[in-house]
Amino acid sequence: NWYVRRSRRRFWKSENDDDKLSAYTTLHHCLVTLAKLLAPFTPFVAEELYQNLVRSFDKDAPVSVHLVDFPEADLSVVDDVLCADTRLVMDVSSMGRSARAKANLKVRQPLAKVLVRVRSQKEAAGLRRMAPQVLEELNVKGLEVVERLPSDEHPGWSVVEEGELGVMVDGDITRDLAEEGLARELVHRLQTMRKQAGFEIADRIETFYEGGDSIRRVMIGFGDYIRQETLSGALTEGIPEEGAFVKSHTLEGSEMRLAVSRV
Repeated sequence: NWYVRRSRRRFWKSENDDDKLSAYTTLHHCLVTLAKLLAPFTPFVAEELYQNLVRSFDKDAPVSVHLVDFPEADLSVVDDVLCADTRLVMDVSSMGRSARAKANLKVRQPLAKVLVRVRSQKEAAGLRRMAPQVLEELNVKGLEVVERLPSDEHPGWSVVEEGELGVMVDGDITRDLAEEGLARELVHRLQTMRKQAGFEIADRIETFYEGGDSIRRVMIGFGDYIRQETLSGALTEGIPEEGAFVKSHTLEGSEMRLAVSRV
């Protein structure tokens, strides 16, 4: 689940480069191996996976998952340092999400920074290596590894601790952060509208909007991000009279209307 979520952009980017091919190849290898491991315990689910992943394109493969050899571990390819770093990132991300929830900070609202108290210098080095993943998972701009967390907690800040590991998120929301959060929420609403309108996941669209100054500012300031995430060729102020899928929304107390039209 972690690998799939962290690789979404690699799967869906438009370039068919080596990075995208590697992401798909790794996922396929893991799923086929999983099907083989499951075969003695959930024979029908394992068979369905195998038929879809292997037999659907390789007619020379054994006709059933129950006729292939059981996988053997190749310990020579295990990267122990990477495994430890990834486990730490998963733990810190989980604690960070709990800290956000504790302070009622919406997941799509970007935050300025997260402070992390680790248990060793080895963990500090690993966390710095993997910092970009923590930043994306927690939707924060910066990460600081500290020896101790501030005891005089600021209003809006939130901390979660598990033993010697501690995570604190900065809950101070500036205007710029608030507008970026609004842009992310707009993307979420538009993605939902795409599904409701029956569009295919790769369909290009045009997006229309009506709203106050804050909505207009976000559509202009974060236009490139919104277009890229929603596959919108254009963001047009005003609502078309017919043919588009239109919905009214309330965002941060502001009324607005959005419309999407397949190009």
